[in-house]
Amino acid sequence: MKRNSDELLTFILDSIAKIASLHEQERLLPELSHMCRDIVFAERCSIWIVNEKTNTLWTKVADGVKPIEMKANKGIVGSAISDNQSLIINDVQNDKRFNDNIDKKTGYLTKTMMVIPMKNKKNEVIGAIQVINKKEEALFTQSDLRYLTLAASYAAESIGTILLMEEINKTQKELIYRMGVTGEERSQETGYHVKRVAEYSYLLAKLYGLSEKDSQILRDVSPMHDIGKIGIADAILNKPARLDSDEMDIMKTHVQIGYDILASSDLPLLKAASIVAGEHHERYDGTGYPKQLKAEEIHIYGRITALSDVFDALGSERVYKKAWEDERIFAYFEEESGKHFDPKLISLFMQNKEQFFVIRDEFKDV
Repeated sequence: MKRNSDELLTFILDSIAKIASLHEQERLLPELSHMCRDIVFAERCSIWIVNEKTNTLWTKVADGVKPIEMKANKGIVGSAISDNQSLIINDVQNDKRFNDNIDKKTGYLTKTMMVIPMKNKKNEVIGAIQVINKKEEALFTQSDLRYLTLAASYAAESIGTILLMEEINKTQKELIYRMGVTGEERSQETGYHVKRVAEYSYLLAKLYGLSEKDSQILRDVSPMHDIGKIGIADAILNKPARLDSDEMDIMKTHVQIGYDILASSDLPLLKAASIVAGEHHERYDGTGYPKQLKAEEIHIYGRITALSDVFDALGSERVYKKAWEDERIFAYFEEESGKHFDPKLISLFMQNKEQFFVIRDEFKDV
């Protein structure tokens, strides 16, 4: 159960090379956990992250147990973080700071433990690495502490970068949603419309077979499908009657306006949003607008959003119409399968109507 210095260096470098390719917290943290566990031959490892807003610590990668959250100053980990001090404890059960609730729930016996605070480039503690129970009944040593401290330095840098990117991404999503709501409010439509369309789109994407990542992207960007309405005059946007042909031509320009607003961005989310804004009025048979795209020429994001948007629009009251009853909507969908809508999406919708009703009921207009 020992490695010489060359073997350890090779192991760490191989682990770092693998971790360097990961850019998502859900994948990075487990890999860091496994690396740190194996460096010191521990049975378990948890990567704890500080949430400054709630003054808590959380971990999603506690080996063998469910995600945990606790107060930032509680327990051995909280003590190490609060004091910014690494700890080796080879008699955990007699340490007054130890909370044995998890051991009691799981039947696991924690005997030895080592905790290393992780600090960012500003020397701020952002979390800690906790390893438990040295294998073969051995005790943690100062050599283990040095090795794990090296790992903690690299882990802190990787985690800090990902947390920053996730915060930026979260801000982008919030702005996209707020902009989408703003576009709908101009047309006197509730903000719940964009929320429902987002959730319908996510559900359809999953049913269609898109990956979780792509489905999430669609849910995030679909609120922007009608952002181009900000360029349409109120007199047309909120006319309490059907539009005449000239007014309809003007209304149709919201698709190009929305696409132009978003397409010039280099941000991946806004690029995806530009697809939704630019293609959600294309029709499967090629008679839509603005480019008369046909079938698979229309991006799947556009095809999904088109169905989600129409389902919600038909079932909602507008200044120019009453809400349609469900059976009328279903009949329309069957009639427009292969014409307005992708027939596969229509089939998936009809087979899973109840799931869409759940979303509709959850986000009812008030």
